[in-house]
Amino acid sequence: ARTSNGLVVLGDDVHAIGHPYGEDWTYTRGYVSQYRKNYAWQSGIADHHVADVIQTQTPINPGNSGGPLFNLEGQVVGINSQIYSRSGGSIGLSFAIPASVAVGVIEQLKDHGKVQRGWLGVAIQDVNKRLAESLQLGTPQGALINAVEQGSPADKGGIKPGDVIVRFDGQIIVDSGDLPHVVGMMAPGENAKVEIYREGK
Repeated sequence: ARTSNGLVVLGDDVHAIGHPYGEDWTYTRGYVSQYRKNYAWQSGIADHHVADVIQTQTPINPGNSGGPLFNLEGQVVGINSQIYSRSGGSIGLSFAIPASVAVGVIEQLKDHGKVQRGWLGVAIQDVNKRLAESLQLGTPQGALINAVEQGSPADKGGIKPGDVIVRFDGQIIVDSGDLPHVVGMMAPGENAKVEIYREGK
């Protein structure tokens, strides 16, 4: 599947440059191994921060963060941001923020001086085959609403636990991981049309 920036696909060669451990410019090469939606960083700064990330096998180390991840055409597809490591050094599992996400953040900082994200106020889960059958949904798809926060935009909009959101602001919700990304890209206060599946309709 194509990443949200449309510049890389799984298995593509990607390259990184940076200053690992304060050394001079270095170049490393790897490939895109996964595109993770709504990945939760486990860091001392933000244990619950959620973002879409490109997972890559490109070796990066402390000092590479903030540097570019680029494809064979020289297009920047991501910004190297995190590694998974028990020792602090690279074990070949690293993450980059997609360029499209970074561009959106830059535009908001220019326009507003801070990043603003949409919020719906729901707890969600995937719809597997068994749930789809029990809900008479047919195809496993969408985001099943487990809970709605009182007074939230979802509550005011009439969304209820048990609803399945299948389309949000014109975008099809294939699985629950699609919903936070689509909602987060909206500006606070902006209206959105939501298509839900409820009680067989």
